[in-house]
Amino acid sequence: MDGTPITALALSPKIRAELGSVRTKLFYGFGSVAFGVKDNGFQYFLLFFYSQVLGVPALSVGLAIFIALGVDALADPIVGQISDNLRTRLGRRHPLMYAAAIPAAIAYYFVWNPPALPPNLMFFYLIGIAIVSRTFITMYEIPSSALVAELTPDYDQRTAFLSFRYFFGWIGGIAVNLLAFAVFFAATRQYPFGQLNPAGYTKYAIVSCVLIVIAIVVSAAGTQKFVPYFAVPPKRRITLGQTLREMRETLRNRSFLVLLVSAIFSAVAAGTLTALNNHFNTFFWGLSAAQISWFTTAVIIAPFVALAITTPIGARLGKKRTAIILWIASTATYWLPMAARLLGVFPPNSSPWMLPLLVSLQTTGATLGIVCAITISSMLADVVEDSARITGRRSEGLFFAANAFVQKAVSGAGPLVAGILLTTLVHFPEHANPATLDPAIPRHLALVYFPVTFVLYAVALICLSFYRIDRATHEENVRKLAEEGLRAPIAIIDGPHTPEHDDPAASVAP
Repeated sequence: MDGTPITALALSPKIRAELGSVRTKLFYGFGSVAFGVKDNGFQYFLLFFYSQVLGVPALSVGLAIFIALGVDALADPIVGQISDNLRTRLGRRHPLMYAAAIPAAIAYYFVWNPPALPPNLMFFYLIGIAIVSRTFITMYEIPSSALVAELTPDYDQRTAFLSFRYFFGWIGGIAVNLLAFAVFFAATRQYPFGQLNPAGYTKYAIVSCVLIVIAIVVSAAGTQKFVPYFAVPPKRRITLGQTLREMRETLRNRSFLVLLVSAIFSAVAAGTLTALNNHFNTFFWGLSAAQISWFTTAVIIAPFVALAITTPIGARLGKKRTAIILWIASTATYWLPMAARLLGVFPPNSSPWMLPLLVSLQTTGATLGIVCAITISSMLADVVEDSARITGRRSEGLFFAANAFVQKAVSGAGPLVAGILLTTLVHFPEHANPATLDPAIPRHLALVYFPVTFVLYAVALICLSFYRIDRATHEENVRKLAEEGLRAPIAIIDGPHTPEHDDPAASVAP
């Protein structure tokens, strides 16, 4: 086994208690508000804004997003490798986190405030500004995500930390979404459907940028105090060739590859749905901005419920079983109202029952989807020790970066697929008017959407079933690494593992 042994640090009970405290989880999780705000904008608004508000052809917008995400994805493994090998007084991860805050906010502002350009030049502008904006968010998100594997090696604690991360990511995205539809996109005489009003997007951008800066700085500062207690691998002088060989060796882990391939197919499917979400809400369901704001208000309970139930469910069922069961349930719940409408058994848009039923089903689906996503991220964190037993290296940043790399690269395919469906198969017009649009067009869009996403999700679930790290395997990995002096996380939690077992005061350094 190559690599220099890492000696575990003996920690005082006070530090161990602080590490596992709710306060630490809050600081760790709060930073994902920045990612949630950015991701919500890119996933839900970007295709709609540039095609329906600015008049750029949907296929061009989808292609621009696909190219930008593909280029941006190349930054992920680079940032991950840098953060794994960076050695500064502020630690390995935090310098990159601090440096990203202001540039990320500035770039995001200009995503929503482009210059007046013809559609062909707007295509190139969108590619450039999307790459810049997402790259600076990556500088924060990859190092920040990787911290979970350093903060705790415990099977259930990792799920708890990531529950807070996903909670704040969703809250950030939903809160800005709610402000947008309730305030920024308020109906006017000129724009009865306020989401078509270009002025609302400038206000949306300003609030989003402020939140991005606050979230990054507060989270980085709140976790800074624990940097001296992270055991850090010795600094090495390695060539580019050696770096590439080590990256290839690390990323060949079987369970990681399973998660990676699953992520490829699920990201394309999810990216297609989110890119079409505003089209479905506006043209299929006929929702105004005010109705969508109430819809968003109800969905805000989803991350609260997910935060409360994810760790207990994962502890009882195991992570893989939890992810598979809830993935199926979440997808089925999302599909149910649209499928029922196509079959003629869902209330019409004019019915007072339509919106409450739609909101309740979508909120349930969102809750189950968040639990599933948290669990899969926790499964990825457990790959760190599984790989370290073979390679002798801890590569938290590289694993999270590689996963983000693939998801970004292929989630860019989601808007591209959406653009193809809208332009080539459905012939959806730009600047469409919900009051005059032929209802057969959004119905046709729904009909072509279903088979595409069904195949993608089915392949993703089959891949996920081959993941092999359960609780016993993970705890054996941690024990072996401790014996060999290769355990980099701070403390291990001994004793019985129950859903409520989350007491860091019981931690001991082996």
